[in-house]
Amino acid sequence: MSGQWDESPYRGDGQWHDDATDGAVRTDQPGTGGGSVPAPRTGGRAEARRAAQGRGGHGKSGGGRAAGGGRGRKPQRNNRKKYVAWTAAGAMVLIVAAGGALYLKLNGNIKTFDSDAISADRPPETQADANGNKPVNVLLIGSDSRSGNNSDLGGGDEGGARSDTTILLHVYADHKHAVGISIPRDALVTVPSCKLPNGKWSKELTNQMFNSAFSTGNSEEGNPACTQNTVEKLTGIRVDHTIEVNFEGFAAMTAAVNGVDVCLPNAIYENDLNEKLPKKGAEVFKKGQQTVQGKQALDYVRLRHGIGDGSDIGRMKRQQAFMGSLISKVKKQGLSPTTLLPLADAATKSMTVDPDLSTADKLLSFALSMKNIDMHDLKFITAPWVFSTTHTGRIELVHPAVDNLWATLKADRTIDGQDATGQQPDAAASPAADQASAPAAPAPAPAPAADTDGAGIKVAVYNGTTAPGMAGKASEALKASNFTVTKVATASSTNHSSTVVEYGPGMKAKADKVVALFPGSTAAASSAAGISLVLGKDYAAANGGGTTPGATAAPTVPAPLPSSVTAEARSADDDICANTTYGAGG
Repeated sequence: MSGQWDESPYRGDGQWHDDATDGAVRTDQPGTGGGSVPAPRTGGRAEARRAAQGRGGHGKSGGGRAAGGGRGRKPQRNNRKKYVAWTAAGAMVLIVAAGGALYLKLNGNIKTFDSDAISADRPPETQADANGNKPVNVLLIGSDSRSGNNSDLGGGDEGGARSDTTILLHVYADHKHAVGISIPRDALVTVPSCKLPNGKWSKELTNQMFNSAFSTGNSEEGNPACTQNTVEKLTGIRVDHTIEVNFEGFAAMTAAVNGVDVCLPNAIYENDLNEKLPKKGAEVFKKGQQTVQGKQALDYVRLRHGIGDGSDIGRMKRQQAFMGSLISKVKKQGLSPTTLLPLADAATKSMTVDPDLSTADKLLSFALSMKNIDMHDLKFITAPWVFSTTHTGRIELVHPAVDNLWATLKADRTIDGQDATGQQPDAAASPAADQASAPAAPAPAPAPAADTDGAGIKVAVYNGTTAPGMAGKASEALKASNFTVTKVATASSTNHSSTVVEYGPGMKAKADKVVALFPGSTAAASSAAGISLVLGKDYAAANGGGTTPGATAAPTVPAPLPSSVTAEARSADDDICANTTYGAGG
């Protein structure tokens, strides 16, 4: 009997399917508790009954019929086949029953958040490529709720829930490449209106720490829908799925794969994990490579102090290394039910997902859809950032670098500017064949960095297109560069082709700073006082908006990402001891 796992998956019923072909009884199939179906054992009452009836068993016969055959006759091969067939059939019944029980168990584990908590003002859905394949954007949230058993794992006595780990995973349309973008928890962002536990909606708040979105409503379970809304507003990218796992689920997942390989540049002690301890304490992690699971794995990904400068940036680097190591471990073990089902059982016990991942077959089908991603083609990167000069201890995302990053994902381009199949950004951008041998023109001198510091400059923002959310997105870019936004509204005409910065008398120099912040825009003098930014279809097309409902914007080639950003990218197959800290002391 040869086992085959239907990766559709489950042939629609969430169960293991097996086809009897060679007569061998498999003993490694998943049982009700993630165990296995044992092979028939020797001895016992069944053996005694067979002996008493003259049918023999394992070993010599005790009289009557000879073992495995009739009265003194040569054993019949076809009877053996029938015996094996019945045994196989019985094993199949047990496997199917166990598989169904496990399927129901997984379904019972999964929690979802309400679909009506997702904002109505969302970026458009991703478009399929020429082969009908669509990219998928998945928001991964590691929460530190202290409710239930999580308090024993996380330490401390603080209530509520926070999201100290958030990664936006973009799976390219070919499902052979993916990139995970870490969003710093301390980054200052706009948290949009979100649904509260009492059913009401909060007010939009600016200059908030990113991880405060998950805490909106102050519930013990957290608010993953609010984090999803915040990411969509921040990036202009539609989130297809959200998966949140808490302390308990994370610890169980690492144990389900028998530990994850990690590495540290120096030893870590007890007071590095808990600064309240008066002494250094015992060694918790040794220097160098080691395998961790359970609470120890949780301590590793949450570790901030005793290594590098103690910032969250170094912690994100270790989390990226950990994720790569975990995924590599799962792939090495094989994306089989014996690997995936125990892992899924561990994860789903402490998992909250979006409504579209609400069943075990959907969740496992999604996991199996990524089986062809090579570890070298799974990248991790941190959203471009700087330490804030106006908000101590906080981080600001760097514009326009971060805008180019979001545009790169929306265009389904890899971070080195290629599409997922390795093609150049745009064939039209390549020189014609008959010009290939022409001598290269001298490279122009690099242009000086544009001055986009808008301190003291007031700007009104108008959406001159039918694409929703464009004025809000542009206003965020302005605020990030210290401009003061006086108004956000829809323009009197929503058919503007290009973005224009209108300025009144004596405002040209200030208007030029706005133009510098929005590449492709132009300045236009106006009799009206002040400065107005009127967004056109070009801005909407570059920022995930269609020009009309249902329309598909023409593909655009995003500006290349700075080398300072791409150089920090980490592949899942990178050396686990490399690039795991940040700042002095590492």
